[in-house]
Amino acid sequence: MEFDWRYALSLLSYKAFWEATWMVVELSVMSWVISILVGFFFALGKQSTIAPVRMFCRAYVWFFRSLPLLVLLIFVYNLPQVIPATGPVLSNPFLAGLIALALSETAYVAEIHRGGLAAVAKGQLEAGKALGIGYLGMHRLIVLPQAFRVALPTLINEYITIVKLTSLVSVISLGEILLVGERLYTQNFKVLETMLAVAFYYVLVVTAFSYLLGYVEKRIDFTRRTAAMIKEQPVADNSVVALAPSKRERSNKPAIQAVGVHKKYGEHHVLKGIDLKVNAGEVISIIGPSGSGKTSFIRTLNGLETIDDGEVLLHEKPFLWAPHGSHGKIPRSQYRSGILDIGMVFQNFNLFPHRTVLENLTLAPAYHSRLSKEERKAQAFKLLAKVGLSAHGNKYPHQLSGGQQQRVAIARALAMEPAIVLFDEPTSALDPELVGEVLKVIEGLAREGMTMIIVTHEIEFAMRISDRVVFMEGGHVVHDLSPAEYASMGRESRVSKFLKGYAMEMTA
Repeated sequence: MEFDWRYALSLLSYKAFWEATWMVVELSVMSWVISILVGFFFALGKQSTIAPVRMFCRAYVWFFRSLPLLVLLIFVYNLPQVIPATGPVLSNPFLAGLIALALSETAYVAEIHRGGLAAVAKGQLEAGKALGIGYLGMHRLIVLPQAFRVALPTLINEYITIVKLTSLVSVISLGEILLVGERLYTQNFKVLETMLAVAFYYVLVVTAFSYLLGYVEKRIDFTRRTAAMIKEQPVADNSVVALAPSKRERSNKPAIQAVGVHKKYGEHHVLKGIDLKVNAGEVISIIGPSGSGKTSFIRTLNGLETIDDGEVLLHEKPFLWAPHGSHGKIPRSQYRSGILDIGMVFQNFNLFPHRTVLENLTLAPAYHSRLSKEERKAQAFKLLAKVGLSAHGNKYPHQLSGGQQQRVAIARALAMEPAIVLFDEPTSALDPELVGEVLKVIEGLAREGMTMIIVTHEIEFAMRISDRVVFMEGGHVVHDLSPAEYASMGRESRVSKFLKGYAMEMTA
C-alpha cells in the first residue's frame, strides 16, 4: 500500500484533531501548574523539622513516583465503583485524567523544587533572618524566586513530558490526540498517515510551549539583565559622602552584652563562657587566630547560631538564651523586635542576587512596613550616597565589584536604622585593592558614633578605630583592652607574637 500524502495533509485541518489538541493543552497546562504549586509545599515538607510532616511528604513522593501513571489513571477513573461519592467528579474523564496526572507529577516536581531549594545559598537565609524576615516572607521574597529560576529549565522539560503522557488518558476514553488518531485508522487502516498527523500535533504543542516557556526563562534570569547607571549622580562613583565630624555619644549603658555564652558543634566546644559588654557608641574589634571562635561568637549575638548556655542582653533586657534552658523557648515576637535593632554585614556579602541594589535596601523596610514607598526609596539613595554608590541603584549585585557589593551590604544593614551593627570579617573575601573602600565606610560609621562589633584580620585598622580590642583564643576572651594597652605590651606576650606572626604572613 502506497503512502497517501493527500490524506495525511488533509488531517492537518481535521477539526477533531484541533479540538483534541486544545484539550491536551488544557490538561497539560493545568496539571503542570497544579504540580508546581503543590510540589513546592511537598519539597518544603521533606525538609521540615516536624517529623510527621516530613514522613508524610517523603511517603507521598516515594509512592507516586513508584506507581505507573497508566495504573493510576485506571484506578482514579474507576474509584467511584468503590467510593460512589466520588462519581460526580471522577466519572468525568477530563477531571479524572487531570487528578491522576497532577497526583503523579507532583511527586516528580517536588524533587525538582527540592533541587532548586538546595541551590539557594545558606547565606541568603541568614541574610533574611538578620533582617527580621519571617519564614513565609523568607520563602516568598528570597528563596522561591531564586529556587524557581534554578528549577525552571527542568520544570519546562517536565512539562514536555506531561504533554506526551497525556496520550495515556486515552485508556479512560478521553478524546485526546492519540485516541482521535486510533479511531481514524481503525476505520480506514491508514495507520502511518494518521500517526504522522498525530506526531505533528504533539510536536506543535511541544514546540509552541517550549518557545513560550523559554522566553519566560530568559525574562526571569537576572544574570542576563542589564541596568544603566542613574544619570543624576548625587556623588561620584567611588567617593564616600563626607560624614559629620565625630559626635559619638558615649554611654555607660550596655547596648549589647554577652553573659557566659557557650557554643558547641557536636563534641567541639567552640565558645567557653564568653563575657562581653559593649556600651552604646563603642566600637569593639575582635581579633585572634583562626579557629578561636570569633565568627561563632558574633553570630550568637543575633541568633544566627543558637546558644548552648548563657544569654545575650540587648539594651539590658534578655534577648537570646539557650532554647532548651530553664527560660524556655525564645518568643518569636521578642526575637523579631530585637533583631531589627542589630544590623549584620557578612563576610560573603549575601546580597539578594535577584533584586537590584535599590531593592536590596528597601526589601526589609517594606516587609516591616516602615515608611512609605517613596520615603523608602529616598532613604535607600541617601544610604547609597553615604557609601559612594548612589549611581548604581538600578544595577544587580553581579554587576558590581566585590568592594561595591560589600558597601551595598553595609547600606542594607543600615536601612533598618539599627542601634548596633555586627561585621563578620567584612574584608576577608575582597581583593587587596578593594579592602580600602570598605574600611573607609566602616571608619566613617565609627566617626558618626555607630555602635559596632567587628571581627577582622585588619589589625592596624582595628587598632586605629576601636575603643577596645578583644583578643580571642581557644574559645576564650584572653584580653579586652584599649589599643594603647596593647601597644604597651611586651614583645614576648602572646598577643605581640600573634600580631608579629600575622604581619609576617601578610607580607609573605
